[in-house]
Amino acid sequence: MNVKRIFGTVLTICGIVGLIYAGYSLVNKSATYMTLGVVGVIALIFFVSGIGLVKNTRDEG
Repeated sequence: MNVKRIFGTVLTICGIVGLIYAGYSLVNKSATYMTLGVVGVIALIFFVSGIGLVKNTRDEG
């Protein structure tokens, strides 16, 4: 397996989990909006970066 593809998958999963957490907390109003904004932005960066790594990495062989 390609290390970049595995790292991209891990980043994508972390981004999805972070976005779900931010959305769930925002709906339940369980944290401050500033904290949720920071978590949401970081999760979005992880998600987009992970998708980009998986998409742009070619299979070897």
